[in-house]
Amino acid sequence: MKNATPIVVARLTALATAAILGLLLLGIKIFFQGSMNWMVVWMVPVVMGIVVYLINAYSLERFIYRKIKLVYKTIYDTKLSAQEKPVKSNLKEDVVKDVENEVLTWQQNNLKEIRKQKRLEKYRKEFLGNVFHELKTPIFNIQGYLETLIEGGIDDRNINMKFLQKARKNVKRMTEIVDDLQMISNLEDGSFSLVAEKFDIFRLASDVLDSAEIRAKKKNIHLEFKEGCDRSFIVVADRELIQQVLNNLVTNSIKYGKENGHTHVGLYDMNENILVEISDNGIGIDPKYLPRIFERFYRIDKDRSRELGGSGLGLSIVKHIIEAHDQTVNVRSAPGLGTTFGFTLKKAK
Repeated sequence: MKNATPIVVARLTALATAAILGLLLLGIKIFFQGSMNWMVVWMVPVVMGIVVYLINAYSLERFIYRKIKLVYKTIYDTKLSAQEKPVKSNLKEDVVKDVENEVLTWQQNNLKEIRKQKRLEKYRKEFLGNVFHELKTPIFNIQGYLETLIEGGIDDRNINMKFLQKARKNVKRMTEIVDDLQMISNLEDGSFSLVAEKFDIFRLASDVLDSAEIRAKKKNIHLEFKEGCDRSFIVVADRELIQQVLNNLVTNSIKYGKENGHTHVGLYDMNENILVEISDNGIGIDPKYLPRIFERFYRIDKDRSRELGGSGLGLSIVKHIIEAHDQTVNVRSAPGLGTTFGFTLKKAK
C-alpha cells in the first residue's frame, strides 16, 4: 500500500465505500425483515461506489495531480541548463513516481555537491595556511635583519653585508613563491597561452642536465641518460615551459637523492607521444603519499623539505604545465628504492 498511486487509492476508497454501504443496507434489510428489495440493496452501494470513485478521481486530478504536475515541471525545468536538450515527458503517466525520482536524484546530487564543497573548503583552508606558513618565515627573517641593521648593525662591517645578503635571499624566496602561484593561477584559468613549437627533447634534456651538474656534484650524484635513450626525438610543445618541468624534476631528484647516487633521464617512443622519465635511487616516497604529491605546498617531511629549500610548488607546476598540453604526468616510487616521474609530449609529425 505504501507504494500505491493516488488513483489506486481512489479506487480502493470507492470499493471500500461501496462495501460499507452494502453492509449498511444489508443490515437495514435484515432489520426491516425483508421489506426492502434485494436489488435496491446491491444497486445502491454499486452506484454510490461509482459516484465516490468518480469524485475521488476528479478531485485528485483537479486539486492534487495538477499541483504535482506543476511541481514536477518546476523541478524538471530547473534541472535543465541552457545547453541541455529537453526530453519530452508524459505527464499523463505516474507523475507522483516521476516527482519522487526527481526529488531523490536532486537529493543525491545535492549531497554530492555538499561533500564537494566541504572538500574544497578544507583544501582552501589548508592552502591559505600553507601560503601563510611559507611566507611567514622569510617575512620574519627580513624583519629581523632590517631591525638589526637599523639599530646600528648597518655600521658594523662584520654583519651589515651579511645581513643584507640574507635579507635579499629571503626576498628572492618570497618572489619565487609569488611567481609560482601566479603561474599556477594563470594555467588554471587559461590566461596563460602556450607557445607550441617543434624542438628536440633530447637536446633540451641535455641542457637541463648540464645546468644541474654543479648542484649534483655537491652530493656526488651522477647525471646521465638511460642506456639506449640518448637519441633525438622531435616534439611539439612550449619549449620554455617544458624546460621548467625538466628543471623542477631534475632539481627534485638531486634534492632528495642519495649521496653518490644517480639521476637518469629516459626517452621512449610511444607512437603518437614521447614518454620522458626522470628517475633516481634516492629516498623514495611511501605509496600512501603519492595521491597528494602534486598538490600545492604538499610536503611529506615538512621540516626537512623547507631546510632543502624550494617553494613547495614545483610538482604542482609540473602537473599544470603537462595538463595544459593535454598530456599526462605520473609518479611511481618505493621507500629506499627511489622515484620515477614520467610525462608525455606530443611527437612531431
